[in-house]
Amino acid sequence: MSDLTDQKSTRSSACLRAFCVHLLTASGTGLALIAMLEAVREHWAAMFGWLGLALLIDAIDGPLARRLDVGERLPNWSGETLDLVVDFVTYVFVPAYVITASGLLLPLAAPLLGFVIVVSGALYFADRRMKTDDNRFRGFPALWNLAAFYLFLLKPPASIGSAALALLVVLSFVPVHVMHPVRTMRFRPFNLTLMVLWAALCIFTVAANFDVSAIVKIVLCAIALYVLFSDLILRTFTRRFS
Repeated sequence: MSDLTDQKSTRSSACLRAFCVHLLTASGTGLALIAMLEAVREHWAAMFGWLGLALLIDAIDGPLARRLDVGERLPNWSGETLDLVVDFVTYVFVPAYVITASGLLLPLAAPLLGFVIVVSGALYFADRRMKTDDNRFRGFPALWNLAAFYLFLLKPPASIGSAALALLVVLSFVPVHVMHPVRTMRFRPFNLTLMVLWAALCIFTVAANFDVSAIVKIVLCAIALYVLFSDLILRTFTRRFS
């Protein structure tokens, strides 16, 4: 009887830990709401701070879920669906509002771009081909929170910023592959080191209210270009010389 009681207690404890992981993931929607409130007040640095915290949670909840066997412990709760819901809010919906309300785009283009970002993002997350078997993304991976960050970082002329965002919408549906900087296995130690540097520079930039030196901007842009295009360049080079 004692052994049976211990087993039930162990299972209950494991299920509770697993549910806490789901709670951690779901907290991203709450952070998105706070970020939206800051965006409405045009407290842009604070808004990016809350979205950054949501991004951190998104980075750690997956490894936690796999370590604690959340899928097996709580089969009635879909971690994949929950993750997609949270990602759509934090990666697409709130950033689309930020981009639209930023004042950094052409006045006529801003609401249209906000509209197509939300629609294209919804379609992207519904696409069963959004990830390859080796965890690469297919097309631009709807990282509109980062697109908004770079828009505020660079503050390009309104026409250029509008055109760049429109290009990213188109690239969402182009069958090119973009590496996942954390889960792609090729050059993973280097990629993880690069992500730590990128995160540190982003925190510094937000803390400085985007008033940073040209060197910081150049490094941040170089890392973004590496993530977006290194896989495409490497595979093109490999095919050409294989």
